[in-house]
Amino acid sequence: MPEWLNDAGPPADMIESVARLALAAVAGAFIGFERERPSRHAGLRTNMLVSLAACLFTLLAFQIAISMGDDEAGIMADPVRVIEAVTAGVAFIAAGAIIRAGRDIKGVTTAAALWLSGAVGVAFGAGAFGLGAAAVALALIVLSVLGGVETRWLKSKRRPADHEDAD
Repeated sequence: MPEWLNDAGPPADMIESVARLALAAVAGAFIGFERERPSRHAGLRTNMLVSLAACLFTLLAFQIAISMGDDEAGIMADPVRVIEAVTAGVAFIAAGAIIRAGRDIKGVTTAAALWLSGAVGVAFGAGAFGLGAAAVALALIVLSVLGGVETRWLKSKRRPADHEDAD
């Protein structure tokens, strides 16, 4: 495994940055692939783009922080603020995936998957590859395995009037 996969923080060169972007896109693809089932709103490409964008914002934040450094006026670049910006941007996109029709609410799980794709992109951009990969693995368990359990066992036990579809 390349040495930089063990490091967290700003990338050392352009090749490393591109590798982080590619890994973020692949991680988003894993989440998005599960969302490609019929009647799901945001799937493969959307989750890939969200994760890729979050990674890019993180890489840019590191680059800006490094290039600015601490100036004489005491102004410091804070790359952690990128997480707030990514969260706000992804929340805006995810809100569009949520649909309410009468008592049913659809798209909440899709919105959460988009939010997670953004977080995974930040993780890969920051060099936290293990954490990002673990989040993707757990997301696949939640979306696939637990989604089947929910459909088979939990939703079949609800009365139709009590049913609110979270997908």
